Parts: sequence; C-alpha cells; structure tokens
Amino acid sequence: MSLVFDHPPHLAGYQPEDPHNEPDFSTTSSAPILYLPPLLSSLPVSFVAQGASGYPVMTPTRLPNIDPASLSLHRALHHFKPSSENYAETPYDEAFNWDELALPADQEREWYCVVFRSKRKAGSDASSLYEADRKAHEEAIHNGGLLLYWYGLPNQHTGMNLATCIWQSRRHAIAAIARPHHFEAMKLAANSYEVYDLERHVLRKVAGSTGVTVEPFIGGDVGW
Repeated sequence: MSLVFDHPPHLAGYQPEDPHNEPDFSTTSSAPILYLPPLLSSLPVSFVAQGASGYPVMTPTRLPNIDPASLSLHRALHHFKPSSENYAETPYDEAFNWDELALPADQEREWYCVVFRSKRKAGSDASSLYEADRKAHEEAIHNGGLLLYWYGLPNQHTGMNLATCIWQSRRHAIAAIARPHHFEAMKLAANSYEVYDLERHVLRKVAGSTGVTVEPFIGGDVGW
C-alpha cells in the first residue's frame, strides 16, 4: 500500500483518536494516523437465517481467519506510538514503543512490516496524492490482512516522515501492492518526493516471552 500523503510539521501533544475510525485523507489533517482495521468477518449463514437483523452479512475488512496471536497483537497495538519526535530518522526497532507491547506468553507468531521513509519535494502538488492514497488505502483494506496503518507528521527541522503497515503475512502485503490503485499511487509518488525509501521488517513473538522483537526481513514467507 502506498503511504505518500503529507501533514503539517508537528507531533507534540499527539493524542490518538479511536483507531478504528477511517483515516482522514484531507489536506487539513493535523495529527498522525493510527488505524487498526476492525477485526470483523462474515457471520455464519445460520446466524443470519435466524433473523438477526442489523448485523452485517459481510464486512469490508477481510480478516476471517484471524488467529489468537494476531488478535492479541491487534489489541496491544491500540497503545502503539512513536518513541520520540525524531522517529522518522530512527532505526525501525527503536522508532516505536515496541518494548511496551505485551502479548500472552504462550503465543508465538511473526508478522510482516513495511516501512516508508519519505521527504516531499518543495512545491509538489499534494491533491492528486491524497486522492490516490485514499483509493490505495481502501483497496488494501478490502484485500485483507492489514493489522495496522500508521502515518505520522514530517519532522519540522528535516522534513522526513515515516509511515508503516503491519500485515498478517507477506503474502497479504504482496497482494495489496499488486492492485491498480496502489500502482497509480506509486507512480505519483516517484515525481513528488525527494526521498522515498522502502524497508521491510519482521515483527516476532516467541513462546515463553510476552514481548515482541523487530528484525530486518531477509527473505522467505512471513506469517500466514
């Protein structure tokens, strides 16, 4: 998924709103985005047949096979936040409060993280980027597997920013970037950014520990 829009340059006093609300892609947005797609899926046919009106038959977010560890991570990520205002130029394993995220000790799993570090070109037109990112975001949500979407604010001194997504698996991320709106957003980004670097990492939880670790991705499948 492309994460190429921009926001005013300040982070101090950040107070996250409900992370289940759809992100604001307008040019007036002035706060970092923390979005955790709601973990909803199709209801059993028998449940709907019993006349349970008011419940969705199918929801836009497709995580029908959510596993216990991913559900625990989703809950922990409600407390996700940057470690400092310089997080955009900090190594990914130090940029956020990973050490404060706690999952049940008996669970074990790994997840795929995609990171974008960017700096906008002076005078670049943002309107088309906002629209492209809105469509790419909706596309990724419908594709399924997205656990977290974060986009912060450019550093007021350097202009650098960092965006990241956490996916249930690398396969989910690959499927998302193959979609047409993501491709269009990437084309627009190529002409609008002075810096646009991509990183990939693995978020890992091992049995016997309640914490998580972040490691560089070196190849192969991640998650499921």
